[in-house]
Amino acid sequence: MSSAQPTLIASDLEGVFLPEIWIAVSAKTGIEQLSLTTRDVANYDELMQMRIRILAEHKLTMSDIHNVIGTLDPLPGAPEMIRWIQERTRLIVLTDSYYEFVAPVLAKLGYPTIFAHSLQIDSNDMMVGYQLRTEQGKRRAVRAFGDLGFRTMAFGDSYNDTAMLAEADQGALFCPPDNVIAEFPQYPVSHDYAQLKQLIEAFLAG
Repeated sequence: MSSAQPTLIASDLEGVFLPEIWIAVSAKTGIEQLSLTTRDVANYDELMQMRIRILAEHKLTMSDIHNVIGTLDPLPGAPEMIRWIQERTRLIVLTDSYYEFVAPVLAKLGYPTIFAHSLQIDSNDMMVGYQLRTEQGKRRAVRAFGDLGFRTMAFGDSYNDTAMLAEADQGALFCPPDNVIAEFPQYPVSHDYAQLKQLIEAFLAG
């Protein structure tokens, strides 16, 4: 592939630039099941239905969740890492979180471009469902970037990122759990932003 081809980086959000929101909600509420993420449960719909059911059982509203999210800071060095990538190429953050969740932290991240899903909230401020922007959105987005003529690199930390890694010209894992490393040994692993920069620099030089 010609190095003259324009490049694009696609990244996950939580676990890469931002702490896991549901883990933070779990810590604040003491509800252990809410700490489960796509690192633990590969089926996204199963995971979300469990979360919605638990929130209803404990009468936790969106305002309660926003109060937790508002206290979150990006991972150390994340805004600087985002800026570092943006100074070198295009960055699109592809997340299976929700616009309603990420809005309070966008300023702290430096307003990167984020593709997220949407939540369904009822008149009592309760989460009752969710609306995917499209099925397999991460994978389809990276495929579309390729169709548009970009040479793409994608990185993330979890099961729900591996489909987009497979679609990219270069996929990489960032701080993944051991079970994801074991199941997807074909992807290089970076354990901090310094190592991630090395992988990105190699990709951009290619």
